[in-house]
Amino acid sequence: MDTTWQHVRQWRVQMRRYLISARLARPSPERSREGEQIKAALARRVDLNAYTTLGIYWPVRGEIDVRDLALAHLRRGGRIALPVVVTPFAPVEFWNWHADAPMTRGVWNIPIPVKREVLLPDALLVPLVGFDSGHYRLGYGGGYYDRTLAAAPRRPFCVGLGYPSSRLATIFPQAHDIPMDMIISDPIEG
Repeated sequence: MDTTWQHVRQWRVQMRRYLISARLARPSPERSREGEQIKAALARRVDLNAYTTLGIYWPVRGEIDVRDLALAHLRRGGRIALPVVVTPFAPVEFWNWHADAPMTRGVWNIPIPVKREVLLPDALLVPLVGFDSGHYRLGYGGGYYDRTLAAAPRRPFCVGLGYPSSRLATIFPQAHDIPMDMIISDPIEG
């Protein structure tokens, strides 16, 4: 394949559509069961207690739902931060979230806290549309996580979470792509 950015970008658009469609075509209970197993593998491999502020994502389009992990983290005295697009095509901010936080709809209609209280996550749980063995992720195409990590005053520990069916031979990483520190996608690993 031609690995110039123009061709890679076109390939990523097509692969993104394919992977999201395939994910959503799977029955919700099946995705949910597999997601629970992947979160159990995460718990075996990463001590989330070691990170005071944990950045999570609000699940959309069949992503693994990590809100239960967030609630458990809050019960242990940690803080939870949700990504918020404040300015298009700029790094996101992470805003404080708790179970009773008033919410509104942000970009792409994803729930975000009403109150802007910026936190710097110590670790991030990051959703994956696709990923490769180099820990590079294929996201939704906006580049928000890459921009955010590149601009972070201190880089958080980044764990990508995705289904095994999202594994690719490569995403054809480019200079602007930033790999995750770890990817957990196998329900029995760890």
